[in-house]
Amino acid sequence: MGKQLTFPLKMSGRSAAGSRLQFVRQYFAIEVIGLQAHRREAREAQRTGYAPRQRAHFATSTPAAHPYARVSAAGVEIFNFFLHTAEASMRTNPVQLEIFKSLFHAIAEEMGATLKRTAFSPNIKERRDYSCAIFDAQADMVAQGDHMPVHLGSMPLSVKAAIESRDLGPGDMVILNDPYKGGTHLPDVTLVSGVFSKHRLLFYVASRAHQSDIGGMSPGSMPLAEEIYQEGLRIPPVKVMTNGKINRDVWDMVLANVRTPEEREGDLAAMIGANSTGERRLLEIVAKYGSTDVHRYVKEILNYSERMTRHAIATIPNGTYEAEDFLDNDGISDTPIGIRVQIQIRGDKARIDFSKSDPQTEGSVNAVYAITASAVFYVFRTLVRVSIPSNAGGMRPLEIIAPEGTVVNARPPAAVCGGNVETSQRIVDVLYKCLADAIPDRIPAASQGTMNNFTLGAIDPRTGRAIAYYETVSGGMGARPTADGLSGVHTHMTNSLNTPVEALEHVCPVRVMRYSLRRGSGGRGQWRGGDGVIREVQFLTKGQITLLSDRRKFAPYGLNGGEPGAAGSNILIRSNGYEEQLPSKFMAWVQPGDILTIHTPGGGGWGKMTIEH
Repeated sequence: MGKQLTFPLKMSGRSAAGSRLQFVRQYFAIEVIGLQAHRREAREAQRTGYAPRQRAHFATSTPAAHPYARVSAAGVEIFNFFLHTAEASMRTNPVQLEIFKSLFHAIAEEMGATLKRTAFSPNIKERRDYSCAIFDAQADMVAQGDHMPVHLGSMPLSVKAAIESRDLGPGDMVILNDPYKGGTHLPDVTLVSGVFSKHRLLFYVASRAHQSDIGGMSPGSMPLAEEIYQEGLRIPPVKVMTNGKINRDVWDMVLANVRTPEEREGDLAAMIGANSTGERRLLEIVAKYGSTDVHRYVKEILNYSERMTRHAIATIPNGTYEAEDFLDNDGISDTPIGIRVQIQIRGDKARIDFSKSDPQTEGSVNAVYAITASAVFYVFRTLVRVSIPSNAGGMRPLEIIAPEGTVVNARPPAAVCGGNVETSQRIVDVLYKCLADAIPDRIPAASQGTMNNFTLGAIDPRTGRAIAYYETVSGGMGARPTADGLSGVHTHMTNSLNTPVEALEHVCPVRVMRYSLRRGSGGRGQWRGGDGVIREVQFLTKGQITLLSDRRKFAPYGLNGGEPGAAGSNILIRSNGYEEQLPSKFMAWVQPGDILTIHTPGGGGWGKMTIEH
């Protein structure tokens, strides 16, 4: 047998792992060398007629005819298995991987908590209309908090636009909102900063929050526009901070172009605080674990998300699937807008093609590419049956084709404020409708399919100051293959909350007359769609309102025999009692005593109704 191989027992940390790996390599290298020598002896014995001497270990276990070639192959296979296992163990510790996944996600969540606690506007501190994320030094997203799905694919494009346009050093921060440089729509302002240690770039952090006003032709910056210049202040990537000091020229320029500068200043300062929180926590992790290990696990986290996404795609039958759905109109004409998709599944890859979608429109429902990418990423992430981080790895198996000049990839200077909020929802609906042909037992019916965007601008008679208010209104969730849909919730591309009545009446000169579920609006079926809501607001002063909504013509679809949910409606009752039935998208002036009533859509039903139901 020869001298026995041993290794020290008292070892810890990286030295122990390295010694074990060295032992495995040495032991099995010796074993393979022996097996190869024994194989040569066997061939020689077969040629000369002499029996070879028996060999210990693997070679003695199989006395069958011509055993040695098989034993040698087995030895090599076992050697490779153990060697690869040992090397993989050195590369990735599953427990450590889970720890780092949780750490990065927790940092993004803490950034969001900082932003929420310190913001001024109800849209951020109450509704939580924001997202925070961490990126590696190549600007690949590592983790995003459980915030707004519509930002999933768009924030990485903003970060890349920022670093391509400006050199970021320690203490620098870039501000941007340009939808044609990775943004979504103008109210979504993004701050990007680098995380440095001894002037070495380690990460980027970014926060994005919907500002209740960013200028433009109407308060709230969500108008029925025909070009982006009407929608508000368009900010390319510029430095708002240099060496830790605010660039007052940029800061003052932004605040001079909004209706509520004090509120905007408070929200932007909260975003700076959120980025600072992310930077501080990342440096703490690097100090604790070391830069090498941290970046090794960053790569493994991205690879993990990719593997899980590929596995989910591989469960979908190979084939080509198609679907279409429609927006009511673009707010300028009454023509429906078609969104069409073809999904090709080949093994663990998916090709998503929007080439047959309608051209970009005159109105503001155009989506930029970042929005379409976010919707696609969101839908395929929901197909993964295990919890995975929202990061760049999940996008790798997806090929997205969205031709320029279409409603899903508009060219400037097209208006886009509604594309972020309404078209994104319809892209999700058409993707799910398409996948329902492939995996019908896993896809829910359509949810309300709109965000019901309501804005109000006025002079508050209580203070004499301008107000600009923005909110989205919840609706019904589509029924699921195993359960009813939820009622009165925000779904899909929006993960925000409802503004509490008390908060709304505190900041705006309005009275909420009714806020209730819209009973019976969910589609019937084996599983019933969730109900929409009724929100009734009375105005106490003169003001200008805008409503961008949808699913007033085309109701949320049901699946597998389920009935569609009820379409929504918008009603304006004047103080003299005159009632106006309003379209899905409109702008109007209101007077004291006027009442706006919004009926949001219900979710579609799933499965055929039976006598039991």
